[in-house]
Amino acid sequence: MISYFWTSSSTYYYYLKRVNKTEVDSEIKQEIISIYEKHKGRYGYRRITIELQKRLKINYKKVKRIMNELGLKGIQPREKYKSFKGELNKKIPNHLLEEKEEKGYKTGKLGQNFKTSKPNQKWTTDVTEFKVKDKKTYLSPIRDMHTGYIIVRKLSKSPNFKMVEDMLDEALAKFDNLEGLIFHSDQGWPYQMPQYQKKLKDRGIIQSMSRKGNCLDNSIMETFFAQLKNEIYYGKEYKSIDELEQKINEYIDYYNNERIILRLKMSPAEYWKRCNMDQYKEMN
Repeated sequence: MISYFWTSSSTYYYYLKRVNKTEVDSEIKQEIISIYEKHKGRYGYRRITIELQKRLKINYKKVKRIMNELGLKGIQPREKYKSFKGELNKKIPNHLLEEKEEKGYKTGKLGQNFKTSKPNQKWTTDVTEFKVKDKKTYLSPIRDMHTGYIIVRKLSKSPNFKMVEDMLDEALAKFDNLEGLIFHSDQGWPYQMPQYQKKLKDRGIIQSMSRKGNCLDNSIMETFFAQLKNEIYYGKEYKSIDELEQKINEYIDYYNNERIILRLKMSPAEYWKRCNMDQYKEMN
């Protein structure tokens, strides 16, 4: 049979292999399109590869090639995020700094230390502004530095202290023991209010603040804000500020429970669950 149609068996099996490869590639393309559409174009080839690797043996290069063929690209950063500011006289040190080393020697230069070994060792917070026509809303979340999980978030039509205080109260109510936690922010005025600082002190939480004019000191939160705005805000049109607020809440739920963090290769909620089952139950 083989000799009737083909000059040699090797030619036949070469052709058969190519046909099978084409079929497999076609199936992979459909998988890639499905993941891309599910995440509304927010996933690039790295995150799509991680999703595919849960059930297929495939590498980044192949996914990148296929996505290029399909004309699929993840949402790219458009502009630098700018947080809402408002400063008083800072009296709180930055507890996330450590002296840098080069070849085992101290350099005398300070750098950020975001390292953690489990959830609830270091938190970060900030406030950012959104606009729809002539209306504004402000987002104030708390992010766990170990898992990336957004522990709480509050939205308000004005950058008032109640928004920040309510955010803090809700976060503190989620956990029994937070003693020794480092809670970092910029030098914004809400974080310097006596009642805010007392709440932290009463729970044994160490307050930490960025150095003035140094955005890298709070880059963990700034990175999240930039990502959020790139994916649901920049270039998008909303009919009202309420519609935008709904989209922000939906996105944060999606971010916590579905969106893969590249360094973890899983969502923040999944990683938190793996780190600490008991505290994960308290989060829900």
